Amino acid sequence: MSVVIDNIGQLVTNDASAGEGPLGIVRDASVVIDDDVVVSVGRRGQVADERIDVHGACVLPGFVDSHTHLVFAGDRSEEFTARMAGRPYDGGGIRVTTTATRSASDDELRDLTDGRLAEAHRAGTTTIEIKSGYGLTVADEARLVSLARERTSETTFLGAHIVPPEYEGRVDDYVALVCGEMLVGAAASGARWIDAFCEIGAFDADQCRAVLDAGRRAGLGLRLHANQLHHGPGVQLAVEMHCASVDHCTYLGDDDIDALAASETVATLLPATDFSTRQPYPDARRLIDAGATVALASNCNPGSSYTTSMSFCIALAVREMHMTIEEAVAAATIGGAGALQRDDVGCLKPGSKGHAIVVDAPSYHHLAYRPGVPLIRTTIGPLGGVRPVG
Repeated sequence: MSVVIDNIGQLVTNDASAGEGPLGIVRDASVVIDDDVVVSVGRRGQVADERIDVHGACVLPGFVDSHTHLVFAGDRSEEFTARMAGRPYDGGGIRVTTTATRSASDDELRDLTDGRLAEAHRAGTTTIEIKSGYGLTVADEARLVSLARERTSETTFLGAHIVPPEYEGRVDDYVALVCGEMLVGAAASGARWIDAFCEIGAFDADQCRAVLDAGRRAGLGLRLHANQLHHGPGVQLAVEMHCASVDHCTYLGDDDIDALAASETVATLLPATDFSTRQPYPDARRLIDAGATVALASNCNPGSSYTTSMSFCIALAVREMHMTIEEAVAAATIGGAGALQRDDVGCLKPGSKGHAIVVDAPSYHHLAYRPGVPLIRTTIGPLGGVRPVG
């Protein structure tokens, strides 16, 4: 059955050839969707089997959240409270979540993940990436990848998240496990991507290179956490390895920005993390002005960014990272699609997925203009709970 979203006051297509400006704005528009695929974008009044009248509201592509850690158990709210009182963030709380997640049953983790997915869907996310990384054993990492794969096709193996307590002082032994038996199990469980945390206190550049090399040989795409807590070699490594995305990018030198601008690696910025950890915000303005491709993502996780709201990330990007609202909206939609190497999401044009959000406002400007207000009236397109999505 086809459906038309009609009487759209302002439609963001992210197709510059379809309308005004870089967002491809079409006014007084309608979008026809058939079998979850856009078949037509045009003026209001197009006809389909079913009609959704949005009464002049703004419609955007569904948000593409290209960096999350949704499959976990446990609570770290007290850690957040202590951090707000002045304790610095160092990533050590990952072990707390690992202990709780290992102890949780599959059904408990499904219920927790589905609750977060439902929250994200209400907030306008229609494509989502989910990482493992809170199991850190062969069996638990395979289990987390498998649980994530039940809900999204964008699954990432993050065995190299942090060194578990049982491997304290034996980092190279743990890296060998990640590159060997753990990777085999994660790939068999449905991982599409491999990731590593390149940071002081986690894994160095050589160890991350070994992990990424092993993942590439296993047929997985490459991603990397880098330059979150300190300036380091991660961004350069991600560009060298042709990673699809390098994420965080909080501490960047001129050489890092030049390398990203000259590459196809997407710089995925996670402003809700910097909000939660009181770290500096990434310099998105320098990245964009240099010609780098930028995405925004939530980094939803229990320790450093417990939010599923991409609208919140957009507002932070505009206020704190000096992005224009147009740049932030693009980064949260088609930018995230680029970070996942997808051309069928993050836009509304013939052939793309028919995933859209209806904003309870006349324009996309309200996503930053009214921060904290739940402006997503309707999310069109599936996310979680029923079948693999994204």
